[in-house]
Amino acid sequence: MIPPLPITEDPVHSEVKETVERLRLGYRYRELDGAPEFPREEFRELGRAHLLGLSRDTRLGGRGLPLPRVGSVLYLLGYLAGTTFAKLAMQPEFCGVLGEYGSTDLIERYYRPLLRGELLIGNQITEPGAGSDLSTLATTARRDGSEYRLSGTKTEAAFATEADAAIVYAKVEGPDSGSGVSAFLVPQTNVGIVRTPGDDLGERWMRRGTVVYDQVRIPADHRIGTEGKAFEYVRDELVRDRLLLSCIYLGVARRSWEETIDHVGKRVAFGRPLSDQEAVGFALVEDWVRSDAAWRYVEHALEGPSVGAAESALAKWYAYEVALTCIDHAIQFHGGRGYSKDLPHEQRWRDVRSGGIAHGPSEIMHLVASRALWPRPPASP
Repeated sequence: MIPPLPITEDPVHSEVKETVERLRLGYRYRELDGAPEFPREEFRELGRAHLLGLSRDTRLGGRGLPLPRVGSVLYLLGYLAGTTFAKLAMQPEFCGVLGEYGSTDLIERYYRPLLRGELLIGNQITEPGAGSDLSTLATTARRDGSEYRLSGTKTEAAFATEADAAIVYAKVEGPDSGSGVSAFLVPQTNVGIVRTPGDDLGERWMRRGTVVYDQVRIPADHRIGTEGKAFEYVRDELVRDRLLLSCIYLGVARRSWEETIDHVGKRVAFGRPLSDQEAVGFALVEDWVRSDAAWRYVEHALEGPSVGAAESALAKWYAYEVALTCIDHAIQFHGGRGYSKDLPHEQRWRDVRSGGIAHGPSEIMHLVASRALWPRPPASP
């Protein structure tokens, strides 16, 4: 007998189930892997269903749910329809710096339409020579009267060719600019932008790619927040995002685990079900307790009075590791067919695999957590 999902029942769950069924999101998840494109119509429908920006303030047009409830909804979305639509539901969270630090005008023109699914906004941080270490960013913004001129190359950018606008992180040039990173809201139709799609192992619907900026003019009022403070903004955003991504990974893995439990109970080898083979049954039992334990850890972090950077980092790392192992066992125990595209496990594995890199690689997650145990001494004056 398969145990119930570990998440607490929530009134929003029925809305999620209805939306997934009505829009055939489980089918679309598989279809978008073979024919990658941004699912704009489904994005609009998620907005109409109020499933975008689940944690965002209701005054901005979000759902305003507390983080534990958001986590359970994302777990369920991942369980029912894979990473695609769960991550789409998080897109306003991924662009949280705009909602929290953007001007009233930027919020009205860009963030509210994002919450309605009418506008797609991407995030562009990574560069050929810069990833987790934002101090090495080479993209620059040079002041020019009432504008900035943006130049540089962004790589591995989600929605590289589909985004209507993007939050672009750059260093401001000038004698009074300091060394900090600033964020800019950049419409992607501006003159001087060249966008090229890439070809990824998983999450192919994101159409990640390269965006080159060549002296692109940006109005000064499109800067988000204070000049030089964007690293602080994105750092706080990442703490929340990492916890919520953990929920998605565990929901996706739970689906593969359940399907494997059913399969090995029916598949007969050497005169008895595969589930009677200890090498199979014991591994799946261990997956059960590890995935539930990972969820309890994530849930505990979500329920805290404040989300800690160390707890968030450990949750993302551990949930990702557990989820990937669960899905790997699903591939293994379904045999040759598990390795094929006939079943969804190989796609789920490829999609979840990005979790060890995106939003902070596992190695950085360990570093973040270790600094909670051994804090750095304060810098000398």
